[in-house]
Amino acid sequence: MDKPQRGYWCECWTEDIAGEAWPVLRASFDAYSAPQADRWVAIALRTISPALDPDASEAAWEWLYDGRIATRRALLRAEACTVTVTQAGTRITWTIRPVVFLPLAHRQGAELPPCTEDFKPHAAPQAPHTPD
Repeated sequence: MDKPQRGYWCECWTEDIAGEAWPVLRASFDAYSAPQADRWVAIALRTISPALDPDASEAAWEWLYDGRIATRRALLRAEACTVTVTQAGTRITWTIRPVVFLPLAHRQGAELPPCTEDFKPHAAPQAPHTPD
């Protein structure tokens, strides 16, 4: 990637409903198309749905059958989307946001400053040899 590219930043967060702890980022994913972004959420929901309680499982399958279409349409309009399922005392939230991915700078062909020649890596200490 040598120029900015449109895509979607996807995250999965869990949160204790009682609010006793900060939300925790569980996973993130960079998607380069709306189908790839909503597929990431769909795979996660299908994977965990057998372990969810009946209400959470129903919410997951509701999104998979009906909500996913609305999510895809919103993504194609460059709108952020959220999918949330609550299991026992935990809220699981997937977010998908439109972004522009910027290329990373690289050092190929770039001249490094002269001080880099002075750097001498230290040899790692060797463990003492013990006879068998």
